[in-house]
Parts: sequence; structure tokens; C-alpha cells
Amino acid sequence: MSRQSVSTIARSAALALLLLPATLAAQEDAALTHARQLLASRPIIDGHNDLPWEIRINPVSRMDVDKYPLRTRAPGQTDFARLKSGGVGGQFWSVYIPGEDSAKQYGYAKMQLEQLDIARRMIAKYPDELQLALSASDVESARKAGKVASLLGMEGGHAIENSLALLRMYYALGARYMTLTHNVTLDWADAALDSVTPPHHGLTPFGRDVVREMNRLGMIVDLSHVAPSTMSAALDVTTAPVIFSHSSARALMNTPRDVPDSILARLPKNGGVVMVTFVAGFLTNIAPPAPNATPKNVADHIEYIRKIAGVDHIGLGSDYDGTSELPDGMKDVSGFPLVFAELIRRGWRDADLRKLAGENVLRVLRDVESTRDRLARGQ
Repeated sequence: MSRQSVSTIARSAALALLLLPATLAAQEDAALTHARQLLASRPIIDGHNDLPWEIRINPVSRMDVDKYPLRTRAPGQTDFARLKSGGVGGQFWSVYIPGEDSAKQYGYAKMQLEQLDIARRMIAKYPDELQLALSASDVESARKAGKVASLLGMEGGHAIENSLALLRMYYALGARYMTLTHNVTLDWADAALDSVTPPHHGLTPFGRDVVREMNRLGMIVDLSHVAPSTMSAALDVTTAPVIFSHSSARALMNTPRDVPDSILARLPKNGGVVMVTFVAGFLTNIAPPAPNATPKNVADHIEYIRKIAGVDHIGLGSDYDGTSELPDGMKDVSGFPLVFAELIRRGWRDADLRKLAGENVLRVLRDVESTRDRLARGQ
């Protein structure tokens, strides 16, 4: 090889190295553009957003829906402009209440009704942006109207105060899922934080009755926050698909809040969906002083759950306005497209991305309704 050829190759290699960052940036921009286009045509249905609690506790509002801005930049992580930027077309608004003794003294039922009131007043205040959704068909009609389909999800069975009558009334007021526990073990169900020595070994007879009544009503059984023994017991009892409204894969992050492989392997038969959360502490153990997760960590959990349970059993449950521990670049509801862009770079097909975005959880909602109707016919 001549000296001139060597020199030419060297110059070409140097030029390629100079252009590499720009080339990678262009690829990333293309993936993000692709993600935004996909979500514009088939928006996300997110499994968990704590905006009603944020309205309750934020000094700006203190439970007053009229004082919390959503048309302009909100003090929290959610407002209309950022929902649109994030590609969100359906949202389970969490009507969370704490399960600790201090909340019990306040009155679980009282607090739960207040949270349902906040959420429903928020939805009613913005009829041009939000539409209450009580069924799968309501979700579709809201999205066709260009509104965010607004479903309600209860976070913690302590709110029913051991009463199936209260469960029925919460359903009548619009709750379409209930997480069986929050962080505190109940009289009838073990929470994740008691996973090592679960006192009930899952569900008591009354706990199994709760699951059956939820099936009868058409309320989704949510297994985030519960112990694996409770997950297993609920899957033994339910005749309808379950969800994990905001959980990730325990094989990648060994925390009691994530879902073990043994449960993931049961989802295809049940038809349920794990909605991967963005809470950094459930994604990675990179510390201190706080977990430093990225969209790649979210994508890793999605791909792992897909590997074990299948592409029909994954979704998204962000936990926005319920945590400050969020991945880099995803600090508010505008961050969803970064996850889709990462998966696009990994070769995901649009059909599978649409399942992740919301088709899977919408199918669960339809199947839960079908189970309700079948049970009503005595079948």
C-alpha cells in the first residue's frame, strides 16, 4: 500500500470519527420522531398517575381543584401541554390514600371519598381536555374526541374497611381497579413489605371473596404493592385478567415491589398485564445518593417482562406525581416518548409498540367487563 493511500484512509477515518456523534444524534432524532408519530396515532394509556393526591397536598391548591393549574405549567409533573407532548391519551388517575395508622384515624372511607371527589371534580372542570371513562368503549370514544380518557384506580384495599359494601360503592363512584394493598398488610391480604413472613400466606377467605366480588363487579384486580404470596393467591382465585398498575421485573431489580419470574410466567394463562413503572428505585440499584435510572433501564424491564410473559402482557404505569425518583430526561409526563424511542432503536415493531402503549391494558379492561357479564348470566 502506498504512503498516499495510507494518508487517504487516515483522513477518511478521522472524518468518520468527527461525523459519528452527528450521525448517532440523527439516528436518535429519527427514533424519537418515529415514537412521537406513533403515539399521535395510538396514544398511551398509563396505569398510574397520582395527580389527585398532588392536588390534595400541594400548597398551591390544598384540595381545591380550582386552584391547581392544568392549562398552564403545573407545579407538579402533570398538565395538559405535557400530557400532549408525552403522547398520553388515556390515564388511570390514582385515588390513593395512605394505609398507615395516621390515615386510619382520619378515616379511610372519608379520605377515599375525598380523593374520588377531587378526581371527579378535576375531570368535570376540563370537559374539553378530559372525559370520564367507566368502560373500554368510553376510552375509545374519549380518544376519538381528542380527549384524555380518564379512569380511576384505587390504591389500597384498606379503603374498603373490610366491607364488600364499600367496595361496591367505590365501583359505583367510578373506581375501575383496586390495588389489593398499599404498603401495609391488611386483615385479609399481605403487602409486599411483608414478603419474607407473610402473616396470611397471601389472602384470607375474606380476601378471596374480595377478588371474586371484584370479578363480579367488573373491577380490575391490581397486584402492585402486594406480596408474591398474595399475587399467587389472587391468580388462583380470579377468573378475569389482573394488572400490576406500576411495577417492574424483580429479576432486574430485587425489590419487594417488583414482580418475580414465577408470577410473570403465569400471566399468559391469566391474560394480565405488568405496567412497568418509572420509579428509579424499582428499576436500578445504582445509588448513592439516589437511583440514577435512564430510559434504557425502563426499556430493559419492558424487554425482560416481554421475554418471560410475552408481548401481550406489558404496559406502562409511570407513577408520575407520586415520586421524585424518575429516570434522566423523564421527570414529567412529557417523558414517555423517550422509552418508545429506545425500543425503536432496539428494533421493536410498531404493532408491538402499540400493544405496550395501551392496547394490552384496553384488552384487559374489555376482558374484565366480559367476565362481569358472563358471571351476571350465571355462567
